[in-house]
Amino acid sequence: MNTNLEARIDKWLWAARIFKTRTLAADACKNGRVTKGGMRLKSSHLVREGDVIDVRKPPVTYSFKVLKPIEQRVGAKLVPEVLADMTAPEQYELLEMSRISGFVDRARGTGRPTKKERRALDDYTISQFFEE
Repeated sequence: MNTNLEARIDKWLWAARIFKTRTLAADACKNGRVTKGGMRLKSSHLVREGDVIDVRKPPVTYSFKVLKPIEQRVGAKLVPEVLADMTAPEQYELLEMSRISGFVDRARGTGRPTKKERRALDDYTISQFFEE
């Protein structure tokens, strides 16, 4: 069946701890966020040792080289034996910039109100009901 020379991409992404669940890994493949040489991969694609896989997790595109094609999840300490991180430094800078910016791009009226908006709401409701 499956010799230890290749592994399904969805299982490998999960086993190498790139995604928390295999379902998330399969969904990433289905939605075109996992590529190899510019080609989108199906979750059933078999990866071999030496393949370079690109995984897009907005805003960053990570690149990993397959060192061991495994299908059983390994401990975090063993991940360096399974993959080599080849992600460009600019991608990590982009990630850091998005972390620093925080919720600056939150559209007004979406999500939970900010502290300032909540206080404005409280002032409005209190003045409506208690000043009569």
